[in-house]
Amino acid sequence: MNVVEIRFSSLDNDDMARGVFATKDFKKGELLHQAPVIPYPNEEHEHIEKTMLSDYAFEYGENHSAFVLGYGMMFNHSYEPNAEYRINFEQHTFDFYAYRDIKKDEQIFINYNGDVDIEDPLWFDQEEE
Repeated sequence: MNVVEIRFSSLDNDDMARGVFATKDFKKGELLHQAPVIPYPNEEHEHIEKTMLSDYAFEYGENHSAFVLGYGMMFNHSYEPNAEYRINFEQHTFDFYAYRDIKKDEQIFINYNGDVDIEDPLWFDQEEE
């Protein structure tokens, strides 16, 4: 049984708005999801930027970006996230952990800036300015 699942999210009016939701209660620090990655060199990102996939790419070290498989690319953003992720370079995964206790059926959020306490504007908010 999956401990997280994809459901429709009420974050905006988009019919395709989806997010990751807990299927059980989680304690702070508990592993939520381990997502494998497909890394690629940063110099190839200019090609990805021509597609909507560019909004789903993660930084993966200094010289690479990555697509995070599994549910990894489906977590929505919050400046007050209830989850965080850590890059596991040995296993080539992004490991998502509960940043605080999470209740069953609660939507799970990460901070797209990487660290939970960074409040820098996101790239898609800067594009709108």
